Amino acid sequence: MTLSVLRTADAWWVQTPTGAARIDTAATTTGELLADRDAIAAAATGTEVVAVESLSLISPVTAPCRVVAQMTNFASHVKDSGMDPETVPLTFFRKSSGSISGPHDNVVRPAHVRLLDYEVEIGLVFDREMPVGSEITADNLSGYIAGLVVTNDISARDVQLPKTQFYEAKSYPTFTPVGPALVLLDADELKRFTDLRLRLWVNGVVRQDMTVADMIYRPVETLRTLTRFQRMDAGDLLLTGTPIGTALSAPPKPVQFVANLLPPAVKWKMFFQGQAKNPKYLKDSDVVEAAIGTDDGAIDLGRQRTVVRYAR
Repeated sequence: MTLSVLRTADAWWVQTPTGAARIDTAATTTGELLADRDAIAAAATGTEVVAVESLSLISPVTAPCRVVAQMTNFASHVKDSGMDPETVPLTFFRKSSGSISGPHDNVVRPAHVRLLDYEVEIGLVFDREMPVGSEITADNLSGYIAGLVVTNDISARDVQLPKTQFYEAKSYPTFTPVGPALVLLDADELKRFTDLRLRLWVNGVVRQDMTVADMIYRPVETLRTLTRFQRMDAGDLLLTGTPIGTALSAPPKPVQFVANLLPPAVKWKMFFQGQAKNPKYLKDSDVVEAAIGTDDGAIDLGRQRTVVRYAR
């Protein structure tokens, strides 16, 4: 059975059928909490609970930590970006853990950013050290992955694209809402990863809705590649890509062909003039909701709700 771990500013909690039970632990980081499984299990059987709605939840993944993300990892998103899913490589980029925010915190757009985008993604939270060179298999995957979280990879497209600068464009404070829960899974539950559905709404309108069946590189293959060069530790976070439905979409092929003949400065000026007319980019006061779970409800990572605010 899944265990949903919640976090407030002063405590860790386990969600039970009747409410949230406080975990008796001295842990201050996600990694430390994952090492205190006895305390988590004890809280799950406790009878003293409070209403989940009464808690002011913050991210169940604590910073500092490593935040690694996969690029263009859903076939539908790859096609929408003008690429071929059959040939797209498995690639990664880093985000600052300073970008992590809570599941109900505002998403703050910096004053210089004009094209603010969203990407609902499944976050894998590591259970223990994965040194470079670790052997990852389907049988031992659950030993490395403690559980899953809802994440939103907020992106400043007008910073990312002309500079090909993913780190800056995706690392501003509040650009990685995480939670509401860290859902701990056992080996059998983790095998249902492909049944998970990712959904995102803006102002109540569905923008993204796709299952993991559309994912190109899944966790075993991803971690086998990642461990060639990147160490991960307990409490670190890996974002696994987003499906079609983001505000950014590739221009039609004829337009791309003509644009490639232009000087870079002219090309990007034309591109951003066109993107400025796209109503899907996030605006001040937009409400963004993201949820992930299996259609039968057996695995439910919860639903986050954030409001976009423009910095003045």
